[in-house]
Amino acid sequence: MLVVIFRATTAELDPQYTELAVKLRDKAIREYGCLEFVSACEGKQEIALSYWPDLASIKAWQADPEHRRAQVLGKQLWYSDYQVQIAQIGDLRTPE
Repeated sequence: MLVVIFRATTAELDPQYTELAVKLRDKAIREYGCLEFVSACEGKQEIALSYWPDLASIKAWQADPEHRRAQVLGKQLWYSDYQVQIAQIGDLRTPE
């Protein structure tokens, strides 16, 4: 499994941001195979973790036209700084 780690310093978030974030999260899960998506904000810091079965699913999501437009808006309006990392993860829980 892969995790995409999105970390950002936010500028001014508005209702358009919130509406688009919810819509795109649902689309990633419904159409692109995202397994789970969680996010949190503290002050001006935001982190979002999305879990994916494979790199092909992440690349398909990255290329989605609506997601691409949201990325442009994010750079212009909502984020003063951001970074994206992808990591391979596994489940370390002890079997019962």
